[in-house]
Amino acid sequence: MQALPFAILAIVCYLAAGAWQALALARRVPPRTILVRSLGLLAVSAHTVVVAHTVFLGRGLHLGLFESASLFTWLIAALLIAVSLFKPLLNAGVGLFPLAALTLVALMLYPSHMVESNVSPGIVFHIVTSSVASALLSIAAVQAVLVTFQNHALKRRHTRGIIQVLPALTSMERLLFELIGAGLLLLTAAIVSGFIFIDNLFAQHLVHKTVFSLAAWLVFTGLLIGRHWLGWRGARAMRWTLGGCLLLVLGYFGTKVALQLIFHDI
Repeated sequence: MQALPFAILAIVCYLAAGAWQALALARRVPPRTILVRSLGLLAVSAHTVVVAHTVFLGRGLHLGLFESASLFTWLIAALLIAVSLFKPLLNAGVGLFPLAALTLVALMLYPSHMVESNVSPGIVFHIVTSSVASALLSIAAVQAVLVTFQNHALKRRHTRGIIQVLPALTSMERLLFELIGAGLLLLTAAIVSGFIFIDNLFAQHLVHKTVFSLAAWLVFTGLLIGRHWLGWRGARAMRWTLGGCLLLVLGYFGTKVALQLIFHDI
């Protein structure tokens, strides 16, 4: 497979970046933002080649389970690197970089043959907006876990270890809700474009994705309303964020998991 050397390079760099960030959070090694970002950028660059060879082919889009997962984590990693240039977000790479590596391992071991041809520009817009929205909200989920851990430690007056590495709690929370707001905006665009460009979003093969996406939209909208009017934060914000993200993942990958791993139809 032509993509294999690039996949191996991406896996190694993702794991190295995630490991260094984890050790830095544990205060075992000094923080090296440039090192982690450089390793992440190299991994994303190699991952881009893998995506080009496995997903975007001339006769259509290969969107089997692990091709979709690889595309999804590539978007997550690319957005994480890009946003980290302006916001203190690189700590989320401790969980997201290894996840990207795992999807590449799965893709190399279990490629599929599912091809979606004759994809219209409207459908492409729907796929892009839904994928980017899911990626942003997945990053927000990891950020929510870090915020909750930080909040819990500060309440117990634990000011050593990871707390000394993370930015101020107010900055972490503000970034969390900025991610949720941006992700919700794109999710809204994805849902609206789906109703416009897809013939029947409630057809048998799409109904689960539509229902889960709408449920996730309600969860994230409720969270932002609760944040604005009721001051929700901490563990409650984490539960709502993780719940919404879980709904999106179930909608995004549910059918593909059933078809490829259970029924072996892809």
